[in-house]
Order: sequence, then C-alpha cells, then structure tokens
Amino acid sequence: MNKTVKSAGYRPAWLWIFLLLSGCMVGPDYVRPPVETASQWLDSRDERLKTNFTTVRDWWKTFNDPILDRLIERAYLNNLNVRVAGVRVLEARAQLGVATGNLYPQNQQLTGSLNKIHLSQRASQAAFSHIFDYAQTQLGLSASWEIDFWGKFRRAIESADAEFQAAVANYNTALVSLTADVAHAYVTIRTVEKRLDIARQNVDTQQANLRLAKIRYEGGTTSERDVEQARTVLASTKASIPTLEIELRQQQNALSFLLGMPPSRIGDLLIGHAQIPSPPSEVVVGVPADLLRRRPDVRAAELRAAAQSASIGVTEAALYPAFSLTGTFGLLSTDVGSFALGDVFLWKSRTANFGPSLQWNIFNYGQITNQVRVQDARFQALLISYRNTVLDAQREVEDNLVAFLRSQERAQSLGESIAAARHSLELATLQYRQGITDFTTVLTAQQDLLNEQDSLAVTLGDISNNLVGVYRALGGGWQIREGKDVVPDSVKAEMAKRTDWGGLLSPAAQPSPGIAWPRW
Repeated sequence: MNKTVKSAGYRPAWLWIFLLLSGCMVGPDYVRPPVETASQWLDSRDERLKTNFTTVRDWWKTFNDPILDRLIERAYLNNLNVRVAGVRVLEARAQLGVATGNLYPQNQQLTGSLNKIHLSQRASQAAFSHIFDYAQTQLGLSASWEIDFWGKFRRAIESADAEFQAAVANYNTALVSLTADVAHAYVTIRTVEKRLDIARQNVDTQQANLRLAKIRYEGGTTSERDVEQARTVLASTKASIPTLEIELRQQQNALSFLLGMPPSRIGDLLIGHAQIPSPPSEVVVGVPADLLRRRPDVRAAELRAAAQSASIGVTEAALYPAFSLTGTFGLLSTDVGSFALGDVFLWKSRTANFGPSLQWNIFNYGQITNQVRVQDARFQALLISYRNTVLDAQREVEDNLVAFLRSQERAQSLGESIAAARHSLELATLQYRQGITDFTTVLTAQQDLLNEQDSLAVTLGDISNNLVGVYRALGGGWQIREGKDVVPDSVKAEMAKRTDWGGLLSPAAQPSPGIAWPRW
C-alpha cells in the first residue's frame, strides 16, 4: 500500500524541468515603432477647421440628405466586397483556433486493426517457431505532445491573433471605402444632373437667340453669319449633353454596384431631392496623431508587422531542440496456441510505452538561420510600410483639406462671375435687339455664362466630394458596424448549413473595434 501511495505522488524530474522551462520565448517581443506625425494640420489656423477629437461616426449625415443616408445604409447591408471582408474575418478567427490547438497534444489517435498474418518460412523467426499463420487484433491510443519549450506555439498564436485583428481592421477599411465611394458616386450623380439642367436651359436660350437672329436676317437688318453663328453655338451645347448623359449613366451603374444590385433598379432609389448635397463650411478634423487610433488601414499595417514579428520567434525556435512527450496504450491478442482474439479485452493483453523524446536539427547548413533572417527582413519591410502608411494618411488628409477649403473660395468667386456674366448677356441681348452691337457679342456673353454656370456646378460637386475625401482620409465610416456582426444572417445561415462553425459565427467571437493588442 505504501508503495502505491509513493508511486502516485511521483513526478519524473524531466517533467518538472519541462514545466518550469516551457515559459521560454525566443524571438523579439513586438514593440510599436515610433512614427512621425505633425503636431497640427497645415491649415489649422483656418477658422473652418476644428481640431477637437471626433470619431467622425455617420459623417455623411452632415450633408442633411435623407437619400444619401438611405443609400449608405443599403450599401452596408448588401455590398458584396464588404461581405467578402467579413468572411475573411471568420477565416482568420478559425486560423487563430488552429494555432491555439497546438498548445495541446498535437497528435492523438485511436487505432484498431484485425489482421491475418502469414510469416515467411525463411524469415529469422522460423528458426525459433513453426507458427507461420495466425490472426492478430489490436486496439490502441497514441499521443504525442511537443512541449512549447521555446515559445514556438505561443508565438504562432500571437501571429494568428494579430492576423485576426488585422482582418477586422481590413473589414473596417472596406467600410471606410464603401461609405466614401457611395457618397462620392451620389454627389457626382447630382453634379452631373445639375450640369445637364444647365446645358438644357442654355439650349432653350440659344434656340431663342437663333430665332431672333433669323428674324433679323429675314428683316434685312443683319447678315446670314449671325444665323450660322447661332446654329454653331447651339449645336455645340447640344453635343455636350450626350457626354454628360454617358457620365450620368456610368455613375449610376457604379452606385448600383456598390449597393449590390443590378443597374436597372437604381433609378427608383434616386427619386426625390435632386440637388448637389450641400456640405457644412466647417469640418472637425482633430490632430494628425488621431489617425493612429482612427484609421483602420493604419491599424492593419501595424498588426501585420506585429504578426510578422511573432513569426520570427516561430522560425527561430527551429534552431533549438524540440522536446516531446509520446505515449501509447493498447490491447493486443493473437490466436496463437491457447490464446484467442477475444482475449484482446483482457487486462493482461495491455501494451504501453511512455517517455520523452528529443529532435534537434543540428546540421541544417545555415538554412534555419537564413530562414530567421528572411522573417526578420519581412518584419523590417512591414515596419517601414507601417510608417509609410502613417505618412500617406497625413498626406491624404492634407490634400483633401486644402481642396475642400480652396474649392469654397473658388465657388464664391464663380458665383460673383455668374452674376456679372448674366448681366452682361442681358445687356448684349438688349443692345443687339436695338442694333447697337453685333451678334458675336451676344454669343460671347452667352458662352461665358454657360461656362461659368457649368464651372460652378462642378466646383460645388468638388466641395462636397472633397469633404467626402476628408472623412475618408480621417478614417470615418467604419463605426457603422458597431454592435453588428461582420456578416449578415443569411450568409451565416448558409455557412452553418454547410459546415459546423460552432460559436465562431456569433458576434462575441469577433473583437470589438477598440480592443487592445496583444491579447496573448
């Protein structure tokens, strides 16, 4: 009895060593690299810029256009590229589960066999036994567990976890692009519609001038040149309409694609308020450092670097010996002599072995060392890419900010120019009717007015699109998914019907947008 108690409390010395030393972690621990950000935007002194921090959630509502609001909501629900990004999140979550599973015995097998065996009569066993035919049955369990002595598997989990969160950041980036693309397409559609209205109104005006020129020509007060000049200008204006109609149709088709629907159904969604969305004159932009927290593509770039950093440790672990625990337990019986196949279930038929093993690639001819160098070079490249992403993010904000601010000033000047051009046309037309001036003056004034009106419409669209660009560059729009799943219920139902996803399809299996890294 005492011997039994002593044996139950015994632990081999090597097992204690494994347990104590399995806390080692080779490879570098990831540290966020320093990046250079400006303290303020270049136009920070402009009163139209507000530098207090904002999440720019639902930024499109600043346009006060209910049609735009509905379009973005519809795009969020139906856009197929966003669904692909959402499924990639589920894929990365499953990959994290694969990596986590390596912390446990990597190989476990239940085996069973029933064999009829015939031995060669010239085999070495034939010298000691005359039994050449017999049957054998076997049941067994085998397991192999490589101890995470150097942190290889834990580094792999770090890498997979960072990749998982990078997939979430990529999903958020897709939402930033989607909301901005929908708003840009919508603003462009309304801008082209406005330009078409201007062109058609000018066609009406130019047709009236053509009639006037014909009347004066038939009355003998002017030459036929006035008539032909009027026809030339009218035809030129008419020729611009098909070009605008092509652009309008293409923008509508682009918008229908973003909404995940055929082009034939887009018309009904655009019925209603048909003006170019009017943006506010002010915009809240925060400070450049806010981009590190707000832009998901910046976060994704850092997470990819973090994942690669962990991969260095995974590869470096191959330089050191791998320690494993292996064991088998089984039941085996034959029908030789007085034995029977049914004896396999007797305790006396048991067979077992258990113990540690070591594997060490001592002669790798520098291959593993160079593989570590490859991983480190990739990590360094991703660090540089991360810094480059931060710089590019600041450039995008600055580009769109200056365009937004200066376009407002251009629109103001164009408004004044249109007022002057309209008055000039009225005077030229009146003087032509009175025979004071020639028709060329009327046509010139008319063309000037048309050009200025068209330029103003384009500029008003540019102001709105530049503001859309500001919010895109600030990383706004992905917050629309907060509290919601990364894939719709219809997609989850389709996937669950085909494959057992367990609890990975639930929102709880995905991290919240603000979760800190690392978690392991």
